[in-house]
Amino acid sequence: MAGPRRGLLPALWHARSVRFQLLLVFVLIDLVAILVAGSVTIVRARSQTRIEMASSMRLAELLVGDAVKFFHRQVSAEHFLAALPDQLRPMRHVRIAVRDAAGIVLAAPPSARPIAERDPAPAWFTALVAPVIKRDVVPVIVDGRTVGQVEIIGEPADEIAEVWENLVAIGTVAAVLNIAMIGILYVLFGRVLNPLAVLASGLSDLEHRSYDVRLPQLRARELAGIARQFNALASALETTNLENQWLNHRLITAQDDERRRTALELHDEVGPCLFGLKAYAASIAGATATLSNEIGLRLSECAREILAITEHLQSINRSMLDRLRPMALGHVPLNEMLGQLIRERSRQHPQIAFDFAADALARSYGDSIDLTVYRCIQESLTNVIRHAEAKHVAVETRHDTAAGLLELTVRDDGHGMPAGTPTGFGISGMRERVAALGGNHRIASNPGQGTCVRVVIPLVQPPGGGAAQHRAPA
Repeated sequence: MAGPRRGLLPALWHARSVRFQLLLVFVLIDLVAILVAGSVTIVRARSQTRIEMASSMRLAELLVGDAVKFFHRQVSAEHFLAALPDQLRPMRHVRIAVRDAAGIVLAAPPSARPIAERDPAPAWFTALVAPVIKRDVVPVIVDGRTVGQVEIIGEPADEIAEVWENLVAIGTVAAVLNIAMIGILYVLFGRVLNPLAVLASGLSDLEHRSYDVRLPQLRARELAGIARQFNALASALETTNLENQWLNHRLITAQDDERRRTALELHDEVGPCLFGLKAYAASIAGATATLSNEIGLRLSECAREILAITEHLQSINRSMLDRLRPMALGHVPLNEMLGQLIRERSRQHPQIAFDFAADALARSYGDSIDLTVYRCIQESLTNVIRHAEAKHVAVETRHDTAAGLLELTVRDDGHGMPAGTPTGFGISGMRERVAALGGNHRIASNPGQGTCVRVVIPLVQPPGGGAAQHRAPA
């Protein structure tokens, strides 16, 4: 039982809004107040009814005594007893029964309501309020002999109905006032707590790295202080983020420059040396091929081995050059370079259908952007080939001239990425390069529905060579 109760409490209380919790507390207090007020009202009504009944019984006894004392001298005893019920009919809260000396009821008039007709109170309320019914008998003695008796019976129904009517009237007014108060509090709580919703929205923006969010100036003193601190925090985060973007941009630029210099040295220094070594090895192999002695055969074999090693080194050199920096970068239009990359992947993996669409791409956007786009497509295709088991891959690039954005999308129909899949170094590298350019890198994937990689890079850099401040759309 403890488990369901622990689960029910968060659902009824902790999972609710602050407005709901405050209103619920008010309603609970209101219910307790109604319960206490109702209990007090019932206790007081019961006491008042008992007092009223005792007073009516005492008054009825006095009236009966006075009637016996004064009226029997004017009429006979029999006529007096017959007329006595009519004389006592106006009495409230009592019922009169007159009996003769033989105990025969001469008249037993019903409960009288001399003032106004009232609907009876509910049975449960009557049971709570009604006092113990009293019954008194007053003998009628004339000239020393008992000629009859008057039975006085308490009748609290009229008094209880009157109390019930008053209680209903007061309860109706209280209910209307409480409903109006709850409505007013609902509106007031909404206005008071609305800044908290604004604060929560601002924190959500910060969570999604929208550091340019600012809260409006709030009027409440406590909330105004929170808003000032929030705006100061957002400003500091925005400044730090811009500085990080600028440093990241400088780092990526420095890395690209170092890769460019290394690639040039490999291409201009190591490449010719390997070519010369291969040429000399080929010349030696050709010269020793005519020798038939043992030394000539040994030299020819060594020359062929040198040729094989040199070709292997040239292959390694070309691979290193491609990893450091595509040699076609800056010399070949970007869309042709990307098309060549996708055609190579298509030849290497014919079981996958590759589509490529380039919409109004410029020849080049600079080494940093060109290399970033190239690396993003290269890494995305590598991930698709290694992990997705896809049958079809679509690569789209688009230059949005109106917004000044370069958009890249790589979409596959593979089995998708399971939730919680850790981010590898390749994806982290792509995100860092895109972030250094002030862009946005997003991956959308559902198991069994493929994966979509979307990159948006702003083409306008801010003054000073820092990271782009323009926020690309997600």
